[in-house]
Amino acid sequence: MPDKPFVIGLTGSIGMGKTETAKLFAAESIPVFDADAEVHDLYAGEAADVIEAAFPGATKNGTVDRPALSRQISGDAEALKRLEDLVHPLVAARKAEFLARNKGVPIVVLDIPLLLETGEAVDAVVVATAPHAVQRTRVLARPGMTEAKFNALLARQMSDAQKRQQAHYLVMTDQGLDHAHEQVKMILADIRNKLRA
Repeated sequence: MPDKPFVIGLTGSIGMGKTETAKLFAAESIPVFDADAEVHDLYAGEAADVIEAAFPGATKNGTVDRPALSRQISGDAEALKRLEDLVHPLVAARKAEFLARNKGVPIVVLDIPLLLETGEAVDAVVVATAPHAVQRTRVLARPGMTEAKFNALLARQMSDAQKRQQAHYLVMTDQGLDHAHEQVKMILADIRNKLRA
């Protein structure tokens, strides 16, 4: 039995189907660490007080009020950095707990939006991707999303082309869930073969 799992880093730009791809790995009984879900959880609990101290008025009833926080950090690179410096260590601690909990498991997935931007150490990178037109349609369909917000989000992320260049595997998400699921199964089969070799 391995003393530590093979770590797949799953990433993809906004609207590329990363979340759905993570669910497909989970459907194959692969433990998935969802960094976004952990942030949501932290905002509703242990991170709220620290964020309120750094950004007064950013919480309501002991929970981070995302729109209020967003107003305080929007367009302010220094404020965003301060927020990341508070939240990233908390997420890292939860990731360490997840890896310790799954020590005897052969393969795990770390679902991290800014995986490549932050230089996260993983054994293989999987990028969820789709044509730009598909991405744009998906993102602009989200409630409260505007063209300006979409462009600002894209500007903060590494481009899809750059992510694809650093990927060991791609999951094309524009041809339906069944097609994406087949790709996930093929990725897992390839990794299992390498682990056996």
